Amino acid sequence: MKAYVFPGQGAQFSGMGKDLYEQSGKAKELFEQANDILGYKITEIMFAGSDEELKQTKVTQPAIFLHSVINALINDSFQPDMVAGHSLGEFSALVANGALTFEDGLRLVFARAMAMQKACEQNPSTMAAIIGLDDDVVEKICSEIDEIVVPANYNCPGQLVISGSIEGINIACEKLKEAGARRALPLPVGGAFHSPLMEPAKVELETAILNTEFSTPTCPVYQNVTAKPSVDISEIKKNLVDQLTGPVKWTQSVQAMVSDGAKEFIESGPGKVLQGLVKKIEREAEVSSL
Repeated sequence: MKAYVFPGQGAQFSGMGKDLYEQSGKAKELFEQANDILGYKITEIMFAGSDEELKQTKVTQPAIFLHSVINALINDSFQPDMVAGHSLGEFSALVANGALTFEDGLRLVFARAMAMQKACEQNPSTMAAIIGLDDDVVEKICSEIDEIVVPANYNCPGQLVISGSIEGINIACEKLKEAGARRALPLPVGGAFHSPLMEPAKVELETAILNTEFSTPTCPVYQNVTAKPSVDISEIKKNLVDQLTGPVKWTQSVQAMVSDGAKEFIESGPGKVLQGLVKKIEREAEVSSL
């Protein structure tokens, strides 16, 4: 069985999507439609913008979404048995399996990006990657710190990203190094994604999601907060909202897809980050790019 996976923030690079735009009439049409919906020429930033410009949350999220989704929609061989996306990638996955239209998916991603940017400005906060410790050790140490600091991204065994207040992350990094972490690296992100500090953004996104029409998907989506497959629209919507303040259970999602029969994982979008993570979670899996 084929599982298609869609990356999240951090996979962006200057020049992304330019080849798609130049080689496919359908891709060009979708990119131009995106420029109209967003009200600015995101294509110019994607194809020729600096890393700095691409790093702004309001640009990064729509840019990765567009690359991931257009790549899938113009590809005749795209026939998923199941889909999943890492954080932002969950929206790409839901367009790919027909739960959301391209236009509605883009509008929601932009609303999410703007809400997250605003929440970051209200609460200066950050994230850090913890390498080389078991998940339960990281969870225990985070739970003992008085500041807000929580596990945010279960990326693969031995790699867990934590999220929280700047003070909380600094304390956690020290304690986790003492506990034997090989590395505890603060990440260059705008805020504490997938933590309680995203609550203001969650409220805004919930309104946008409730006002958007979803359709029954063509195949199950394995969602970040539950790591379980779903085709139920109300459940999908709830999990999308909860994802902003809840952890991305990527390790658990890949394990669930494998136990449900996924043999081949195909990444659609910029970069190869998810292929690397899938291989670390399930050595036997076949991985490739769409």
